[in-house]
Amino acid sequence: MTTSYLTSAEQRRKKRAAAVIAILGALIVICFLISMNTGYIRLSPLEVLKTLFGYDTGKQMILFDFRLPRIVISVMIGAGFAVSGAIIQGLSRNPLADPGLLGINAGASLAVVLFVSFYPATERGSIFLMPVLALLGAALTALLIFVFSYRRHHGLMPTRMILVGIALAAGIHAVIHLLQIRLDPQQFQFIAVWMAGNIWGTNWKFVLALLPWLIVLLPFVFLKAKVLNALNLGEQLAVGLGTRVNKERAWLLAAAVGLAGSCVAVGGGIGFVGLIAPHMARRLVGPQHQVQLPASALIGGLLVLVADTLGRLISDEIPTGIVVAVIGAPYFLYLLARSK
Repeated sequence: MTTSYLTSAEQRRKKRAAAVIAILGALIVICFLISMNTGYIRLSPLEVLKTLFGYDTGKQMILFDFRLPRIVISVMIGAGFAVSGAIIQGLSRNPLADPGLLGINAGASLAVVLFVSFYPATERGSIFLMPVLALLGAALTALLIFVFSYRRHHGLMPTRMILVGIALAAGIHAVIHLLQIRLDPQQFQFIAVWMAGNIWGTNWKFVLALLPWLIVLLPFVFLKAKVLNALNLGEQLAVGLGTRVNKERAWLLAAAVGLAGSCVAVGGGIGFVGLIAPHMARRLVGPQHQVQLPASALIGGLLVLVADTLGRLISDEIPTGIVVAVIGAPYFLYLLARSK
């Protein structure tokens, strides 16, 4: 009877997870369609359909060259930040951790600010170079976190990792502010808007620059879902289950760095996505990473897409990161209130 009950409960969890993922996918499609109608020049649903099927060629530039790339990038950035946050929370076993808290986003931002200080960010080559530089900045930050958080015979200490990340983030942000003072007005304006979380890449070149990172890293992380489940049980139990803890932590941390760094290069300093999306996914589908990771990716993509659509609906000058912060700050306070 007990076995039958467990089997029935497992089936219910799987059905619930499948239903949640299907609903999230449907919401993304609905928001996708709404976002195509939103902007400085409003397009009716009928005009969008006519343009998509080639019957209204006069609005093809608006839809295909400006709106669709931005919509696709919003979903990609949200998914990348969310999965990166899920990895960080799994490694640290702290539901309040995210790439921004550990300073990974700050390290990527510092690399981009240094690049913009000496090289025009609008030139063609910079589109593909910036994700690489952001990855290097995030990787160096993660390496420092690893070095200061690792203790012989104890391995990587999750609590120490969080504290070191907070300290590094504060120091890196101070350096970024010092660099901003030396920028000319045009560069300063670009960096200020970019740091606020502005999705500045609005053409297909930025999609192509970000896409390879997600194609490689997201499947890798999804394949490591069982490893994250084992790490969540604690180091001793994970070792007992045959998990090479330190090696797997290093690989997963590298994947989180790659996702966060590449997304920062295109989307700027968008915060809270890596914190909120994994937490909401756990509440909706449970702690098993086989379903939590895909759900986190969908929630993150939906969150950034909704924020970008609302920002363009209110004013084209409102960065997406500010809208995400308005949505995420109350939820973060709610998490703090409920945490023990």
